[in-house]
Amino acid sequence: MKAIVFLVLSGLIAAGGVAWFGIYNVAANDKHFSVTSQLLEFVRERSISVRSDNIVVPDLEDKKLIKQGAEFYIQMCTECHLAPGMEQTEFNAGLYPQPPAFFNQIEKHKPSAQFWVIKNGLKMTGMPAWSPSHTDDQIWAMVAFINQLDSLSVDEYKKIAQEVKESGGDHHHGSGHGHSDTNDSDHHHETSDNSESSSEHHGGDEEHTHTHTHTHAH
Repeated sequence: MKAIVFLVLSGLIAAGGVAWFGIYNVAANDKHFSVTSQLLEFVRERSISVRSDNIVVPDLEDKKLIKQGAEFYIQMCTECHLAPGMEQTEFNAGLYPQPPAFFNQIEKHKPSAQFWVIKNGLKMTGMPAWSPSHTDDQIWAMVAFINQLDSLSVDEYKKIAQEVKESGGDHHHGSGHGHSDTNDSDHHHETSDNSESSSEHHGGDEEHTHTHTHTHAH
């Protein structure tokens, strides 16, 4: 019994020393050991599975739902999760663990798990919880479009992105999170050039203001 107590106390002292002296490197560009990554992945997958298995999945083939999901995904998610024809972004390259690129992902979560992750986010990954600013229906729309991505060609995706850009989308939410497709460089210049007139037009309406904020996140 004494030996067990001694081992426990020794372990606690050692762990405290590691923390106090900053031995563990928390930098995102210092990767985990392979065994650490496998353990964290196992814990994450089991946590998601236990909490999402009983979620009822709606009809994800509904065209209206997919269209709405395209608008959300293009405006919110491409900076991290990319899209057909997109080059790697700074967010996708710099986050650790690296966000999955859904359009060429070999192994996908079940739709119920995708819904749970988008709604609740993932700790220490950069993936935000979108539930404070989006309804369940809106989150299901994102799931519906995500499950269409791997079947889209580059040209098909570009056509959808152009339609979303021309329509202006209907993506409005209260918390101010938002991402724009990095392919739309002309759009960024236009936004910059017209920022003063846009400010006068909206009169400070916070509903129309989108700040580029990322915690991971998308």
